[in-house]
Amino acid sequence: MRSIGLAAAVGLALFAPAPSAGAAPQRLTLDPDGTAISFTLGATLHSVEGELRLSGGEIRFDPDTGAAAGELVVDATSARTGMGSRDRNMHRDVLESERYPRIVFRAARLRVVRREARSAEIELAGVLDMHGQQRPLVLPARLAAMGDRVAIETSFRVPYLDWGMQDQSTLILRVDRYVDVTVRAEGRVAPVERE
Repeated sequence: MRSIGLAAAVGLALFAPAPSAGAAPQRLTLDPDGTAISFTLGATLHSVEGELRLSGGEIRFDPDTGAAAGELVVDATSARTGMGSRDRNMHRDVLESERYPRIVFRAARLRVVRREARSAEIELAGVLDMHGQQRPLVLPARLAAMGDRVAIETSFRVPYLDWGMQDQSTLILRVDRYVDVTVRAEGRVAPVERE
């Protein structure tokens, strides 16, 4: 149950040959309807799979310096695994989603790992605010240009106990200490308008 790591996809400008001095700052706006967030939590004899919903997201970045800002917001109350009793337990005892209804990733820095004509691999570093705790997190992402839109895919692991969530392991049931998250999203990139 983690924040979204796709926003890392900050820009078609990344597909250009290389940022040139004075390149315009860019803004990536994610489409919640075009975003799918899934998670997997391993446990003894089985894994739990579920999904979350993106509330919204916008990342601004400077192609010259790598500076980034903005946030991706996930609705913690939307977490579902398909089993009512398990979902109630997850919301009450683990996510405590009534008390912490939002999971927010705040961007700080963007690094281009590899760039090609119509695709790129990047890392978006920032802070994940979840369950009332803030911890650094780096989101690796693959981007692909699709006309005036960009497709974003990221997979990352969140050690949820580091955010103060409850370990659901018992003497019989052993639950992994991390959750694997995959995000597939679409967004639109445009230059930041000068005010």
